[in-house]
Amino acid sequence: MYDSVKLEKGMYHLANRTFAQALEEADPSAQYAGTPLQSLDAFERQLKRFDIRVSGENCDRVEKFFTTTESAVLFPEFVRRAIKSGMEDSLLPELTAASAAVNATACKGFSVDETDGAYSTVTAEGAVLKKTAITEGDSFALDKFGRIITASYETVRQQRIDVFAVMLRAVGKKLAGAIAAKALTVIKNAADSFNSAGSAIAYADLAALYGRFTDYDLTAVIASPANAAAILAMTEMRDRSLGSDGEIRLPFGAKLLKDASIGDSTVIGISRDFALAAYTGSDVLLESDRLIDCQLDRIAVSVRIGFQPLMSGAAAVLNIVS
Repeated sequence: MYDSVKLEKGMYHLANRTFAQALEEADPSAQYAGTPLQSLDAFERQLKRFDIRVSGENCDRVEKFFTTTESAVLFPEFVRRAIKSGMEDSLLPELTAASAAVNATACKGFSVDETDGAYSTVTAEGAVLKKTAITEGDSFALDKFGRIITASYETVRQQRIDVFAVMLRAVGKKLAGAIAAKALTVIKNAADSFNSAGSAIAYADLAALYGRFTDYDLTAVIASPANAAAILAMTEMRDRSLGSDGEIRLPFGAKLLKDASIGDSTVIGISRDFALAAYTGSDVLLESDRLIDCQLDRIAVSVRIGFQPLMSGAAAVLNIVS
């Protein structure tokens, strides 16, 4: 049962297993089916075991993690989850068609060649079928993204855990912002581009961007905050309302997203399901031993990730010509 699991630092350093996976192996969630604990994962059951309340009116303070040597072992996983929660609240999920974990610092990409001709036409009897050629491509690096968190234990120990989690989510959001900027750069460098009709973005330019997508659907338009504001001020957007998912949608259905990293001279359109793949070389990494020992003065948070553009025609770039 969850209240008899032995917690120790070494659970963070097991080969091919994360701390959460090690906990789940020691205390499988399947055995709690049909019980009041069935909605909790193995980590959350450990929080319950040590009566650590991480949210709500009676939320504990950070020092509650350090009541015992075993409960202190839970702190790095709490920090990791809070940071990762901030990373998930970002633009990145809107950009990637697929993601995979790899044990490497670089990946070998692939290339898709459809120049044999249109594959949507009828093939005459006896004629050769049109060809899509998939070949090995160039290698690309999995870049390392990270931030340093500096805060003494004395500074944070009296903070409510939920307030401290907000700070950690903000770190994750900053980290994800840098990663999304890299993803947009990869998309921009691989996509075909065209120029706006005038010196400022107009609805006709957005319609032209929509028309660039022939084989794939335009699902998202990514613009700088200034260009996003200009789009929202267009007459064609006056009667638009938030979609059921809370997102702003253009008249032709694509989501309007904003990101300051692409600047005011570029607007990017993508088909989310075909534009980009992400390869993660590591999950969010923390110096767990330092966190367990209350050495919060300088904690490095990092993740390694790389991107590969996928199908030609699944992204397009509108250049705003000044």
